[in-house]
Amino acid sequence: MHSWPRPYLPPALDVITHPDLTLTDSYSKKTYVVSDANISMYVCGITPYDATHLGHAATYVVFDLINRYLKASGKEVHFVENVTDIDEPLFERAKRDGIRWEDLGKSQVELFQADMTELRVIPPAPYLGVIESMPAIINAVARLVDSGKTYSLAGDIYLDLAQDPSALSKLPIDIESAIEIFSQRGGDPQREGKRHPLDPLLWSCPKNDEPSWDAPFGKGRPGWHIECVAIALNNLPNASRSSITIQGGGSDLIFPHHYMTGVQARCLTGEEFAAIYLHGGMIGLNGEKMSKSLGNLVFVSKLISEGKDPMAIRLALINRHYRNDVMWSDQLLTQAESFLRRISESLAKSDVAPTKPIIQEMVNALADDLDAPRVLRALEQWCSETESGSHGGEAGELARALDLYLGIAI
Repeated sequence: MHSWPRPYLPPALDVITHPDLTLTDSYSKKTYVVSDANISMYVCGITPYDATHLGHAATYVVFDLINRYLKASGKEVHFVENVTDIDEPLFERAKRDGIRWEDLGKSQVELFQADMTELRVIPPAPYLGVIESMPAIINAVARLVDSGKTYSLAGDIYLDLAQDPSALSKLPIDIESAIEIFSQRGGDPQREGKRHPLDPLLWSCPKNDEPSWDAPFGKGRPGWHIECVAIALNNLPNASRSSITIQGGGSDLIFPHHYMTGVQARCLTGEEFAAIYLHGGMIGLNGEKMSKSLGNLVFVSKLISEGKDPMAIRLALINRHYRNDVMWSDQLLTQAESFLRRISESLAKSDVAPTKPIIQEMVNALADDLDAPRVLRALEQWCSETESGSHGGEAGELARALDLYLGIAI
């Protein structure tokens, strides 16, 4: 699957010192120092049955900030993202609208790519759909079957959680809550015949007119979690032999999705799937998480079609700590538009406040668990100093830094 165009990335600033990036693991809550020269990052992508909303955009902007910082600090970043281009919501929406599910998926992927282009998100390489990754997924399921870590139930294949001794001890929530959330997010804990309510589905036998693929263990299609495991292990350097660096997504993926990818990867490789699990907070509207199922969505493409500056949208999404949830409002975007104008007007002055200290503060803040609000406070202070007549800086240097680290092109 083709990705979207790569935005221009300015050269790194040699005069700036780049501390190692520190990030907070969502499960252990411990700080992880990203010090390796080669970084592998897997971010879970969209299920393409509707347009990109701000909740999606916020997640991908978070990981774009990480990608940008690591690249600017001289790291080699291997970044893979998937598209869940076969899933029940896609089939249901296509049936409701009377179109082929393949056509619906293709159109929504193209819209997502257009939104990512407008927001200047660095594309993954590779960008992979589940369908094109089916051989790797089938191979992963076959390895689990052959190792005796699965069982069959009416033609469906499940992973036996008991095969991973650490599975239940690593649950991020209590077992009762886990079963309830598992049921809400695609699991089937109440199914009769399962060995444990949380055993995840690896392979589903054919149902109705849904697509299916031939496999040594029977015709069908994969479960959600094994798709990401197989794509990551098959496409990130050394991932089949050791942990990837970062597994990322929105906080709604903490359980069950990323918990289950960890279990399945350990059963496949004997290693932890990722050194750090990182999750962005949710974007809400009218007091609830922004989601397709609730219908309380603000679409990136609609905002842009209304004449909103994509850089203002990006700035509004950056203006929070990545782990925090935030309620979206028109005021947030209005404030971002105003701040963007202020930065632009300050950069356009003939004399500007010193820029090297502000750039170093930006870098230090980003290195400190991606503290974007601290970055923006420093920018506000620089604007105030420039407006007060302070001079000695280089406007072009700061504009380059805004582009390089924040993805904000002015």
